Amino acid sequence: MPQLQLFFLHALGASAGEWERVIARLGDRADCIALDIPGFGGTSAGECTDVTALVDWFCATVAARAPSRWCVVGHSMGGKIATLAAARAREGAPGLAGLCGVVLVAASPPSPEPMEEQRRQQMLGWFADGAPTPAQAAQFVDDNSARRLDEAPREQAIADVRRSDPRAWRAWLEQGSKEDASGQAGRIALPALLLAGAEDGDLDADAQRRLNLPHYPEAGEVVAIADAAHLIPYEQPDALAAHIDALLRWAEASALPPAFIDLLNLPRVQPRMRATLLARHRGPPRDAPRVLSDTQRAVLAAVVASVLALDDAAQAADLARRLDVGLATQAGDGWRFADLPADAQAWPLGLDALDAMTGGWCARDPLAQEAWLTRIARGDAQPGPQSALDGAQLARWFEDVRAEIARTWASLPATMAAMGYDGFATGSAPGEGEGYVLAGADQREPWQRLPDPRE
Repeated sequence: MPQLQLFFLHALGASAGEWERVIARLGDRADCIALDIPGFGGTSAGECTDVTALVDWFCATVAARAPSRWCVVGHSMGGKIATLAAARAREGAPGLAGLCGVVLVAASPPSPEPMEEQRRQQMLGWFADGAPTPAQAAQFVDDNSARRLDEAPREQAIADVRRSDPRAWRAWLEQGSKEDASGQAGRIALPALLLAGAEDGDLDADAQRRLNLPHYPEAGEVVAIADAAHLIPYEQPDALAAHIDALLRWAEASALPPAFIDLLNLPRVQPRMRATLLARHRGPPRDAPRVLSDTQRAVLAAVVASVLALDDAAQAADLARRLDVGLATQAGDGWRFADLPADAQAWPLGLDALDAMTGGWCARDPLAQEAWLTRIARGDAQPGPQSALDGAQLARWFEDVRAEIARTWASLPATMAAMGYDGFATGSAPGEGEGYVLAGADQREPWQRLPDPRE
């Protein structure tokens, strides 16, 4: 399996070098790629002086590598770029489908960055006539550190500030940091980790909770790094590397197979289709509406496991949750038996009947559950007098449940990957279908990259 690629985006006035100590501690955990943002690290700003251009640059850099699995770590200014690039990946931008995790380190938000105007003007003044003086660069570094850095990293940080392109520095302070792209960012349902220095000022943990956390519903709580202000990669590389490693484990566990991502990244997959499949893989948000009680959902998970012969309890629970959200949002096919109520009413009734007639469905072993479901499917099981459904209704209910379980399971990208299904890769734009050239049995075209499950 190809190694996960981990991209690093640095802070204002820094360079790719700020990540050296973090990357050294990660070792061979990932293919680490630290980038110099245009205008920093001795590079020219060129035309990349606004946020859109910076995001364009980063997305093009990633897409050129076509990674099947990648994550991004964004520090301060780099965090805003990372978030907006993740939003583009969510929308199906080509070459970005493999994004599986985001780490924000004292990150600038997609909304305007909180900053005292007096400090902004002071920082602009340092670059008014070219590069800042050594004393000014040192003040910037020291002001952003909880305590004075060791000499080697401090000198490196000071040198990076001094070699920043004045155009890039001013553009960020005057425009980029003030730009409100929060609508563009939206909600990014990816494994994410938000970190802040415990002694940071404008971008501390509270600012991260208010300004960045709403965009990452899977992130949980913001983590404050002790004995650090804003220059966390220099101040606490060990702690930062440990947190990144934890995020990578989470991201890898939820990633799609590399061959499927390679297929999604092909130009023949429409961006809308790419976005739809990626969103479907991530599943409903944590706060999605539901119909079923915890007990009913547990019964449904056991039914799912029996119907699909699943040994993975987590996978069965995930499918049960998806089905529950589908009931709440009326995402089903709209079809039902005439003698059954609407799905949102019928499913709780059926699950309650299963639980009652067996004396606790989840307490039965899988073989007993399968035997009960076989009887129900045949119409041989009669619910008790307290049930709102009779035996015939329960059989028809279970028929509908089986169909919806199968439909939902087959629609998942992970299932498509396992089956070798690539029927969605039919054209790069609406009305421009590329279709298939070879249509004979057992014939595969060069672009068909998914393994044949029969082999």
